[in-house]
Amino acid sequence: MEKNMFNINSSKSSSQSLEISENRMGNDMNLDNIALYLIGTKERFRENIIIPRTVGPVQLKTDLQGVMDSCIGKSIVSSIIGYGIGAAMGLFTFSLFPSAASIEKQQTVREVFIEMKTTTLSHAKSFAVFGFACVAIGCAIESYTGKSNLKIEACAGGLAGGITGLRAGAKAGLLGAASGAAFLTVATYYMHKY
Repeated sequence: MEKNMFNINSSKSSSQSLEISENRMGNDMNLDNIALYLIGTKERFRENIIIPRTVGPVQLKTDLQGVMDSCIGKSIVSSIIGYGIGAAMGLFTFSLFPSAASIEKQQTVREVFIEMKTTTLSHAKSFAVFGFACVAIGCAIESYTGKSNLKIEACAGGLAGGITGLRAGAKAGLLGAASGAAFLTVATYYMHKY
């Protein structure tokens, strides 16, 4: 009799467990439907993104801003701007300090323009290399440390100035490192303050 009772109980328990699993399955289907309703489709469109407003209008980053936030983009733009500033400085320097050849004999217009071109391009290349090196080194250090401060900018300016000045010798390299560190520290301080 006890065996029979156990068999009945076991059949009842199996039917109860079947009902419970069916209810769970029904609940799981309901949860799936609720999740699909709340989440929506798997595809997302940029216009459907909701960004909470804080202060001012919300703007999404464009591809150009993404490039400008990368170290390579910053370095390339810095070298282009440095090239332009260097060309202007070379032209200014040429007008202040004429060459010794112009004092000894009368130069033709063509000779003056050729000499002006070489001076301008020399300064432009130097400024472009300095600008590229400053930003590349500074960005690499900032990416590695995760910080942005004046010490990092001073290190970047010193390394870039030293590398640029080493072409003329060790003394020029040390002078370039000191002046590069000072210049970049002052420029960064001014840019962050104002």
